[in-house]
Amino acid sequence: MSPVLVHDGRGTVSVTEAALGQIVAQAVESVEGARLRKGRRRLVLEVEGGHARAEIELAVAYGHVLPDVARRVQRQVADALGTMCGVVVDSVDVSVEELVR
Repeated sequence: MSPVLVHDGRGTVSVTEAALGQIVAQAVESVEGARLRKGRRRLVLEVEGGHARAEIELAVAYGHVLPDVARRVQRQVADALGTMCGVVVDSVDVSVEELVR
């Protein structure tokens, strides 16, 4: 079931989990040196009642300052979800799981 972003007298607007995942992935990749980790559990996204929460597993390019990259990813993801989906982003939890060259 897709999260409903808007429900009013004119109808509803919902967005699929795949589309939400693409929003997050593109926000992550807009940060230099960051990408979503490959594999099964790389992103958990909850959207309900106009609020969103994300858990993201990152791969970061070797040589980058990890806390700085993680903070930029948090900001980018929160901005993208807030702007594109009109939700309040309560948290973006980032875990650096892999270093890549």
